[in-house]
Formats: sequence, structure tokens, C-alpha cells
Amino acid sequence: MPRNMSFALTTEQFRNRTKTVTRRNGWWLLRPEQIVCGCVKCMGLQPGESIERLGLIRIISCATCPEEGEPLRRLTDDLKYGFSETTKEGFPEGHPKHWPSVFVEMFINNMGGDLDTPRNRIEFEYVTT
Repeated sequence: MPRNMSFALTTEQFRNRTKTVTRRNGWWLLRPEQIVCGCVKCMGLQPGESIERLGLIRIISCATCPEEGEPLRRLTDDLKYGFSETTKEGFPEGHPKHWPSVFVEMFINNMGGDLDTPRNRIEFEYVTT
């Protein structure tokens, strides 16, 4: 069975399949071609709650150690790259989180760290069965 990955903050984007990149703290053991199951929430489930699976994804690219990680600062220092990445994160033009600074603030508020903390940029595709 594939490992579960939470998309609690971007469930809608996963369901709409507008998200093809995700950033994580860790996940350094992930490898290209690996299949992962996207879920609404994987940890911190209350008694009686169960995992809601969203679907399978195949990893296209990812970092394999913190030294290969990418700081969030890259999104705000290079706005062309930042806007491209927030679109891949599922926030298209017109969405408030399309702005790299807003996306970065949301990420840090929910995941901790700072602009220079190395993050694992994970690119994936949806697996159709």
C-alpha cells in the first residue's frame, strides 16, 4: 500500500487536479516514480475518524536531502518563478494565494520555519486507474 500524504490545506486543488507541486518539510526519502496516496488528513485523526483518500499520485521530481531542498525565499526573490510555482501549487491568477508572498506566509504559518528553511519541492502527476 502506498504511503499517505496529507493535502489538508489544498484538498480542493487536489480534487480539481490543478495542483502538480507541493512543498514539504522533510519527505527526504521520497523518490521519483514512487506512488503516494493523497489524503485529506493522515495524522491527528480523532476516535471514529478515518482517512479520506483523494487519489494516487506519481512523484516526478523531489529533493532527497535537505541540501537539495529549496527555501521559500526563492518564490519571493524571483517573482516570475514565484507566480509560476503558486500556479502549480493550485492557486491560479486571481486567487489571493497566487501572490508568492501570501503563499509563503500561509506556508510558514502552517508549517513553521522561515524563508531560508530548506523545503522539499515535490512535483507529481495524477495516476488514473
